[in-house]
Amino acid sequence: MEFVELLQKWYPDHHRDLPWRATRDPYAIWISEIMLQQTRVAAVIPYYERFLNELPDAKALAAVSDDRLLRLWQGLGYYSRARNLKRAAQIVVKEYGGCMPNRYEDLLKLPGIGSYTAGAIASIAYGERVPAVDGNVLRVYARLQNDPSDIADPAVKTRVFAELSAVIPEDPGMFNQAMMELGATVCVPNGQPLCGECPLVSVCKAKSAGTAGLLPNKAPKKPRAIETLTVFALYDQGAPLLLKRPNKGLLAGLYELPNETGMLSTEQATAWMTAHGLHPVGDLSVYSAKHVFTHIEWHMRVYAADVAGEGTSSFVRSDGSQSIPTAFSVCLKKE
Repeated sequence: MEFVELLQKWYPDHHRDLPWRATRDPYAIWISEIMLQQTRVAAVIPYYERFLNELPDAKALAAVSDDRLLRLWQGLGYYSRARNLKRAAQIVVKEYGGCMPNRYEDLLKLPGIGSYTAGAIASIAYGERVPAVDGNVLRVYARLQNDPSDIADPAVKTRVFAELSAVIPEDPGMFNQAMMELGATVCVPNGQPLCGECPLVSVCKAKSAGTAGLLPNKAPKKPRAIETLTVFALYDQGAPLLLKRPNKGLLAGLYELPNETGMLSTEQATAWMTAHGLHPVGDLSVYSAKHVFTHIEWHMRVYAADVAGEGTSSFVRSDGSQSIPTAFSVCLKKE
C-alpha cells in the first residue's frame, strides 16, 4: 500500500534518536518496551540506561534480588512490570538458554508480554513480519482509514493487527517503529494532529474528510474509585519507619509507611501511635497527600512526627536501600 512506502521514506530522516533504537538486542528492546508502558520517553531513558548497566542480560535479571530489582525500578511505577520481567527472565534462562525466544508466538508465552511487545521484539530484533499495534498505531490507522470504530474494543485491535499483517514490508522493524513514531510526534492524541508535517497527508482519509481531529473514537474510561487512608510518616532519628507489604496485591512486596483505612482524627491517630508503642517527640504535623493509580485514587491524611518508644523495633528503619513507591514517598514531603 502507498502509505507503507511513504512511511519508509519518512522515518530515516525524522525519527528521534533514542538509545533503544541503536540496538537489535532483543533483551534491550524488551526492557525498553516494558518501561515505556504508561511512562514518558524522557523519563524512561535514565532508567533504561541504569537498568542495562546493572542487569545487561536475561541471566543477570533472573538472578537479581527482588529488593534490588524494585530499587532499580523505583520511580517508574506499575511495579508488577518489574516482577514480570524477572519471572520472564527466569523462564528465558531455563527454557531458552538465556537468549530471548525469536518467534512472536513464543514471546507471547512470557509473563508480561502481550501482542504489542511481542510484535515489537520479533520485528525489530528478529525481522519477523508481524505488526506491533499500540495506542499510537491504532490512532494513526483510525485516521488513515477514517475509521470511527472504538479503538478500546479488543476486536478492533485484532482487526487492525490482521490488516497490517497483510501489508507489512520486508523491514517490519522499521515499519513498526515508523508507525509508532508518527503517532507519538505527528499524528498526536488529544486534539488536532499535525497534518502539515505528516508524510501520509496525501493518502489520509480522515484529513480528506475533515475528521482527523475527531478521531480516533475511544470509549470513556470508568471513573477511578477513591479510597481514603491515614498514613503515618514517622521518623526514628531522622529515618522513616516502614513496613513491608504482602507479596500479593497492589504494590506487592514493596515497603510502605504504616497506614490505616479511612481518615483518622488527631485523637485517633495519637491513640494508634500509643497502641503501637510510639510517642511523638515534638510536634505532630498533619497534612494531605494524593496518589493516582490507573483505576483508583488514594486521598491521604498524613500524620508526621519524630517518634521514640519501644514500638520502633516493630518497624523497618529505612536506610535508603528499601524501595518505597511514590504512593507513599509523597507523604514524606512535609508541607
